[in-house]
Amino acid sequence: MNIKFCGAARQVTGSSHLLTLDNGFKILLDCGLFQGSYSADIVSNSMFLFEPGEIDCVVLSHAHIDHCGRLPKLVKDGFKGPIHSTHATRSLATIMLLDSAHIQEKDALFFNKKNDDRRDEDGFTFRDPLYTSVDVDSAMKLFVGYGYDQWHKIHDDVRVMFTDAGHILGSAAVTLEIRENGKTTMLGFTADIGRPNRPILRDPQPMPECDYLICESTYGDRIHESQPNEMERFLRIIKKTCLEKRGKLIIPAFSVGRTQEIVYLLDQANTAGLLPKVKVYVDSPLAINATAVYGSHPECFDNQLSEYMLIDNNPFGFNDLTYIRQAEESKGLNNSKEPCIIISSSGMMNAGRVKHHLFNNMEDPRATFLIVGYCSPDTPGGKLRAGLPGFKIFNQYMEVKADVEVMDSFSAHGDRDEMRDFVYNQKSKLKKLFLVHGEYDTQQAWRSYLRENGFQHIEIPAMGETVRLE
Repeated sequence: MNIKFCGAARQVTGSSHLLTLDNGFKILLDCGLFQGSYSADIVSNSMFLFEPGEIDCVVLSHAHIDHCGRLPKLVKDGFKGPIHSTHATRSLATIMLLDSAHIQEKDALFFNKKNDDRRDEDGFTFRDPLYTSVDVDSAMKLFVGYGYDQWHKIHDDVRVMFTDAGHILGSAAVTLEIRENGKTTMLGFTADIGRPNRPILRDPQPMPECDYLICESTYGDRIHESQPNEMERFLRIIKKTCLEKRGKLIIPAFSVGRTQEIVYLLDQANTAGLLPKVKVYVDSPLAINATAVYGSHPECFDNQLSEYMLIDNNPFGFNDLTYIRQAEESKGLNNSKEPCIIISSSGMMNAGRVKHHLFNNMEDPRATFLIVGYCSPDTPGGKLRAGLPGFKIFNQYMEVKADVEVMDSFSAHGDRDEMRDFVYNQKSKLKKLFLVHGEYDTQQAWRSYLRENGFQHIEIPAMGETVRLE
């Protein structure tokens, strides 16, 4: 069999790996959207490194857009097979992909309207959305949902098992048991490895031992801030921004996973009487929908949340918390001078309502931007993380006068040691380890660290590279 690395190869977004068996059966692991530089995204997302109509099935690890975001495009371009995932991933993917389609449609409409006077220009073409809500509907009809920790037959010679990755609701590490040429091969795909002892979700569960493993490496070069200091530091940032500076604390957070965790932390602080009297806004319709999906899948909750719900039956709501759906209400936050906390997507600040909050508060020294997860270097969030003195937003150069704080303890990705612990049971059987989903420098550091811990035969495949598995 062969593996072709079609995304998230020496970069973080666009997860997609094509497995071709010797009998021609083709399995696509994830089909994610490339995110980062806008113009580059358009080119990358419009093309596949394979023929969609030749793919027999998709196995989807979880519902983050950089893992599932091109599924409607895949279907639009000819894919007709089943999409295998966990039940909760199927539920989340529905709202995630519909939101993505809405963004594609809006972006195309905006571009075409802005460039209407170029219609007669040689070589100019209007832009079509990558896909529409109709394509999303077609893709969702192909989903097949499964529970965790059970083998399921997806081909006469292939079985799949999903194990809880503890990353977001429904997230899974994927193990494929493949019978080929008279022998059985175990191939694993960690996808995004979650973190132990985090709120809401269960801890990541170990995968079966594999012969070959495709492993993420997002934080392979660092250790996250320890959890015991998390609440204390979070409350310090809130008090400094909202009470001392009388400004806005703006938290760019992915609508799925990060937003729910931050709201749950605020809910706990409020219940314990630790949260200052300050308004909290979740300014993201997608986050609101995702929070409802979280509530409908309690089978994914950890014991801590289940016990907390005996005290507070709504861990994602309290008196000073407001969920905002309407765009006019969101715009009102930009005009308001009241100190407040605004949680808004996207997490990298390259799209969505949070980009407008960035534009309106970046030069306000009373404001604070709290970065709570990975941001691609070329996104506004990445530029804030890097400490740039200023950059362009909506084609206007602006200086960074607001405070910038980073708390990677909120990350849903395991750090270097947590990922090592997750894959540690693989050492004795593993023939080859492939590192994906990470910046190249980080992957090189992660490879060196794994070698120090007894792992061998580690490769960092390039985009489009094909590797033969014997």
